[in-house]
Amino acid sequence: MTKLPQDPWDLRKVLREIQDDPVDFHETDVEIDPDAEISGVYRYIGAGGTVERPTKEGPAMLFNNIKGFPDSRVLIGLMASRKRVGKMLHHDYKTLGRFLKDAVENPVHPVKVDKKDAPAQEEVYLATDPDFDIRKLVPAPTNTPYDAGPYITCGLVKGSNPDKTMTDVTIHRMVLEDKDTLGIYIMPGGRHIGHFQKEFEKLNKPMPITINIGLDPAVTIGATFEPPTTPLGYDELDVAGALRQEPVQLVDGVSVDETALARSEYVLEGYIMPNETIQEDINTHTGFAMPEFPGYNGPANPALNVIKVTAVTHRKNPIMQSVIGPSEEHVSMAGIPTEASILELVDKAIPGKVVNVYNPPAGGGKLMTIMQIHKDELADEGIQRQAAILALSAFKELKTVWLVDEDVDIFDMNDVIWTMNTRFQADQDIVVLPGMRNHPLDPSERPQYDPKSIRVKGMSSKVIIDGTVPYDMKDQFKRAQFKEVSDWEKYLK
Repeated sequence: MTKLPQDPWDLRKVLREIQDDPVDFHETDVEIDPDAEISGVYRYIGAGGTVERPTKEGPAMLFNNIKGFPDSRVLIGLMASRKRVGKMLHHDYKTLGRFLKDAVENPVHPVKVDKKDAPAQEEVYLATDPDFDIRKLVPAPTNTPYDAGPYITCGLVKGSNPDKTMTDVTIHRMVLEDKDTLGIYIMPGGRHIGHFQKEFEKLNKPMPITINIGLDPAVTIGATFEPPTTPLGYDELDVAGALRQEPVQLVDGVSVDETALARSEYVLEGYIMPNETIQEDINTHTGFAMPEFPGYNGPANPALNVIKVTAVTHRKNPIMQSVIGPSEEHVSMAGIPTEASILELVDKAIPGKVVNVYNPPAGGGKLMTIMQIHKDELADEGIQRQAAILALSAFKELKTVWLVDEDVDIFDMNDVIWTMNTRFQADQDIVVLPGMRNHPLDPSERPQYDPKSIRVKGMSSKVIIDGTVPYDMKDQFKRAQFKEVSDWEKYLK
C-alpha cells in the first residue's frame, strides 16, 4: 500500500489556506434557503462571469446554516476568480494555461486507499435503508425559481468502460428528480463517460458510476480537459496529481463496482440506466433546466439519461459544493484547460509564436479566446491567423478568436478592445468562417437567426479579429513610453 501524505490535498486543506483572506473567502451562519436563495445572494457578492448585472468578482462563500439541512454546509464561488485559482494552485494566474499543459504532459496516477483512510465514507446511507431520499440527504441548490429542480452542478462523474480498461471523470449537470433518481445531461459526442455509457447500453447493462462532490480545485479544473488534449483512455485525475505532485486518492464504492475520490465531501453511487430517459423538468414543467455558461437559462431536455442512486456517503459536517452556470467559476473550470489545450497544439505546430492564451468571461471560458502573438520577422506575417485557425479547428466550441501583440495585456478587455480601434481595419482584419459547428447552448445558433449559414441548431459563423500590427509597420505603432519607477508604491503609504 502506498504511503499516504500526512496532510493530503482536499477541499478542506484548500479552504484552510484561503480562509483568513476576506478577498477570497467569507462564511456566514445566517440561515439561507437552498431553493434559489443561495445563487440569488451570491450573484451580488461574487458570481461575475456572464451573470446578469449587477454582479462582480468577490470571495467564495461558505453558508453554514442551510434551511432543511442542519448538519450540512454549502460552498459556492470557490473558483470564481482567476487570481484565487492561481493562489490555490500556488501558481501565477497569468500562466495557468501553461501550468496545466505541463501537468497533462507529466501525469501522476491516482492511488487506491483503504476505506478507513477515506473520509468520504465516514457516513453511509444505502438506497435499501428505510426513508432513503437523496433530496433530504444532499443539499443541492436550485439556482433560479425556474429551474427544473435542485441541481448537482459541480459533481465529478467517475466511470469506466465495461471491461475496466479505461476510466474517466467528467462534470455534468444533474437534477434531483426523485428519492433515488437523477437526470444527467451527457452532451452527444463530447464526453468519454458518454462513450462508455453507449458501450454499456449496447450490452443492455447499467453503468456503475460515482458522483464526487466537494473537491480540491486541482481535481475539478484538471477534470475538464477534452480531446484532443486528453484522448479516450486518458484519466484526467492524472492532471490533478501532476498539479499537486501528489496522487489523487481513490476508494472502492460501498454499493457499486467503481471507485470514488476518497477525500470528497459527498459521494453519490449508482448506475446510469440503459435505454432509459426522463424529462428534465418533469417535476416543475417550467421548460427550463438551469442557467448555463452563455448567460441564459438552458431549455429543459425532454430525454435525459437516468441515474439510479444506490448510496450516498459523506464526510462528517459535509460541504456541498455548487457553482452558478454563467459565473466566473465556469470560466476557470472550462477556460483554463482550453487555454492549456490551445497552447499544446500551437506550441507543436508553430513553436514560439503564441506567447499566451486567455479564454475570458465574455465567452464563458468556451466561446472566445484571446491569443498573444510573437512575430520575429517579416516572414511571420500571417502566422497569427494560422494560430487562430488551429485553435478553431481543434475546439469546435470556440466562436471568436482575438489576435493581439505582445504589448497588449490579454487579461484586460479594455486593452484588447483598444486594438480594434487603433490596430484594425474591418475590411481586411476580420475573417469570417460560416457554417461551422459550435456549442449548442449558444441561442443564436438556430436556422431562423441565420438561414443562409445555419442549417441545423448548433451551427455557427466563427470570426477571427486580427488586432496585430503588420510586422513591417511595427515602428509606427509603439505605445507611449513612461518612466519606469520601481518604488511607486511608497506614494500610497
